[in-house]
Amino acid sequence: MTSTLRKRIAMAVGVATLLAAEVATAVAQPAGHSPVEQLRQDTEAIHALGISGVQARVIAPDGRQSVATSGTADLNTGRPVPSDGYFRMASTSKTLVATVVLQLEAEDRLSLDDTVNHWLPGVVQGNGNDGSRITIRQLLQHTSGIHDDLPGYNTPKEYYRQRHDVYGPEQLVARAMAHAPDFPPGEHWTYSNTGYVLLDLIIQKATGQPAHQEIQDRILRPLGLDQTRWTGTSPTLPRPHAQAYQLFGPGSRVDVTDQIPVDNENLSWVTTTRDENTFLRALLAGRLLPTRQLAEMKQTVPVSAEVQQLWPGGRYGLGLAERPLSCGGTYWSHEGGDGGYITLNGVTDDGRRSAVVSMSEARGDTWEHILDQENTASTLIDHALCTRGPSTP
Repeated sequence: MTSTLRKRIAMAVGVATLLAAEVATAVAQPAGHSPVEQLRQDTEAIHALGISGVQARVIAPDGRQSVATSGTADLNTGRPVPSDGYFRMASTSKTLVATVVLQLEAEDRLSLDDTVNHWLPGVVQGNGNDGSRITIRQLLQHTSGIHDDLPGYNTPKEYYRQRHDVYGPEQLVARAMAHAPDFPPGEHWTYSNTGYVLLDLIIQKATGQPAHQEIQDRILRPLGLDQTRWTGTSPTLPRPHAQAYQLFGPGSRVDVTDQIPVDNENLSWVTTTRDENTFLRALLAGRLLPTRQLAEMKQTVPVSAEVQQLWPGGRYGLGLAERPLSCGGTYWSHEGGDGGYITLNGVTDDGRRSAVVSMSEARGDTWEHILDQENTASTLIDHALCTRGPSTP
């Protein structure tokens, strides 16, 4: 992911280095539009911002799906956006990690109140950092205070120079330890990718397997999610996929598809709108976690004042965000953005209705562009989840 303006301002909503922040200014679905017509209009509205390609999928309570695409998958060839195209999952994978941790808690293999030092002695220390004071729960909820300092790029030159750099988890943690904590553990909320690097290491210590293998065994295989894959240090995606673009400024739109995510354990996941919908629905329907652990995941705290500007009313649980709906109630999500791919998603509390929209361009050059992209994509999610009528094929 990149350390662009989006990272510096919006690193609190869970998108690795180019974190996409959802702005809940959505309004209720306009009268007279069928769900599929509304989805098409909302997808076109995103493309109209100047975003190269968009794909969206909504699954209704009866299981029927509505799919819409807009724009192009390749600015050079003009080929259409595939409705089942792969994209980088980015920080939505944090919900996968959190689910595994909570499964391990349900099996009495760890406790959310265990300290980091209990599992990783001496790893979190220096400059005021103290792993004996930070719990697994705080890592999951971004209340650990650990400063985030992932590598990234702000310019095309930096992208070309850094796109194939590979970092081990120890290197990423060391970068964070070079900074003082943002606050004492448990006192505030600030998004920290480094916290999830530590959770991956804890999963491996508790199970003897890498976190990505536990995710495969515990979530992907049981749900049949064969379009969700860990790509490791590969800089490419499976086909079909739209090319990913990054807008660095006027006249500077770069194809950034070819890159290795800096946190390759957490961020080297690719998926599709179909698989992401299926995962979120299964999670909220209680198919992946016992009742007590799902309730723990949904215990939320307010996001920071800075992120409230982007997520009015937003709250964060254990690897899962809660957002208000314009039609009343709330929904659950964990959006993601990495290397040009920005994805928003949402699922109702009962897991019966869900929506995913993936954009293959990140307009992170100005705050106005960030807000426009997030507002318009958020409106699509809100419309999809507030729909009252039946879905149409």
